[in-house]
Amino acid sequence: MTFTTRPTLQGTFGMVSSTHWLASQAAMGTLERGGNAFDAAVTAGFVLHVVEPHLNGPAGEVPAIVATAQDPAPKVLCGQGPAPAAATIAHFRSLGMELIPGSGPLAAAVPGAVDAWLLLLRDHGTLRLEEVLEPAIGYAGAGHPLIGRVGDTVAAVRTLFEEHWPTSAELWLRGGRPPAEGELFANPAYARTLRKLVNAGQAAGADRAAQIDAARRAWSEGFVAEAIERFSRQPFQDSSGRPHAGLVTGADMAAYSATWEEPVTLDWHGYSVAKTGFWGQGPVLLQTLSVLDALDDPRAYDSSTAPGIHAQAEALKLAFADREAWYGDGFDTPAKALLSREYARERADLIGADASRELRPGRPDGMQPRLAGHLQWGAGGRADAADATTGEPTVKSDGVTRGDTCHVDVVDRWGNMISATPSGGWLQSSPTIPELGFPLGSRLQMFWLEEGLASSLAPGRRPRTTLSPTMAHRDGEPVLACGTPGGDQQDQWQLPFLLRHLVEGQPLQEAIDAPAWHTISLPGSFYPRDSEPGVLVVEDRLDEDVLAALRAYGHEVRLSGSWSLGRLCAVTRDPATGVLAAGANPRGMQGYATGR
Repeated sequence: MTFTTRPTLQGTFGMVSSTHWLASQAAMGTLERGGNAFDAAVTAGFVLHVVEPHLNGPAGEVPAIVATAQDPAPKVLCGQGPAPAAATIAHFRSLGMELIPGSGPLAAAVPGAVDAWLLLLRDHGTLRLEEVLEPAIGYAGAGHPLIGRVGDTVAAVRTLFEEHWPTSAELWLRGGRPPAEGELFANPAYARTLRKLVNAGQAAGADRAAQIDAARRAWSEGFVAEAIERFSRQPFQDSSGRPHAGLVTGADMAAYSATWEEPVTLDWHGYSVAKTGFWGQGPVLLQTLSVLDALDDPRAYDSSTAPGIHAQAEALKLAFADREAWYGDGFDTPAKALLSREYARERADLIGADASRELRPGRPDGMQPRLAGHLQWGAGGRADAADATTGEPTVKSDGVTRGDTCHVDVVDRWGNMISATPSGGWLQSSPTIPELGFPLGSRLQMFWLEEGLASSLAPGRRPRTTLSPTMAHRDGEPVLACGTPGGDQQDQWQLPFLLRHLVEGQPLQEAIDAPAWHTISLPGSFYPRDSEPGVLVVEDRLDEDVLAALRAYGHEVRLSGSWSLGRLCAVTRDPATGVLAAGANPRGMQGYATGR
């Protein structure tokens, strides 16, 4: 039996895995009170806003994939807000910008997370709003022991807060210092915001759905939207080094609603793997799996050997190159061609015995790819020089991940399942709106300020997010939900996990605990959009002979800490027996699974 850092949990009642133990246990409490997986996920989502404020927030976003007991076919919940009406390329160019800042009000998309969570609760949950928000209100109002990484994040941006973002300093530098690890920390303003949403719902009468819709209106058309519009008009320092006002208005808030969409799927080794659409990063994983199959080499599936890691890294590079050329909201993406077997074989032919340092987008259906002029391939800056306020992870040379995202998976005894990846609206992304207790996000940084690209900025378009939940079905039934924080690394860390669990049959925790790696030989999605061609970051637990062989392939191997890459969560269900399972990542020492 292989040693793991913790057991793979098994049971029949319900399972939760998330990136913070308080969110996992709060969600499990919801299941214990009779709620279903979706009630539990919403509970966890709002708790994550409180306990991981450096990783996500109410004004961020959340894509999710759900399968219900009544309709097991996967559906995508899109909680990614679009660019505001005033967010034009011309506006940013008039400010002298070539890139959208990584922080500050100017980089804010329309908030999407709260409306998405409430839409999920209305359409597939069973509990009332006050029941699922109770834990978050309690932790925000009475306080909770803060994890050390929150204080570390505040310390990294302390000067910015003190000199330019006074409302953030008031919340996060109480007593003139960042909060200490384990310190009881409360956010009364956010607790009041949640209570006002509950009160708005209760004022709408006794009907559960009507209450939830009333709370959504209070968010998008009422006191929240009014506060955001007022605050967004004020100029604040951002990543450009200059102060700028934001663009999100009350009208933008009122016009937005989270949506239900069809996923993009790939039939693979007896499974159907579901991801969000090509408006996000998700199909990168599907393209990579397809190319690995096209290699027709069993060694390509082994994530612990040099031939396997080399093949997977090279396949990922090709998929990410296609992401740059072909993925984007409102773009005529050749989706069918990108996932075709013929195209996969064509791309697989590019993988040889030498690690590529080129950005090689393909020509699906013979179309000519176009890349942003900013991508001076091979001349990218060091990834560890990225702006500390941008929030999403940039892995420093020592392997320490700065910033991040969250994730939560839930499965219940009835067979409901969800994979959700909340992010954005980090405490370091934008100044705190004092009466609401949270900041805006900075997701617009993923757009290009150049016309005619797949992810060019335009009002109403969704940023090409890196947020990438995953669900796998077998014989039409959901059997696995998983995901991880990690920006450009999300699908890279999920890939070997899926190969280990679905192909090799490793238990969840064993597949999660195995040594991780990723390539940064791709254009970064976050300001300042850097790249490091040829660099492969690996946990130093990999055997020396494997590292030597990877170097022989031509990879520039950069060692990372033994337990530093990824924060995977996963839950499973065996439709034949009803047995549920869960695993969670020990990395970061805060993710936990729970269940019975």
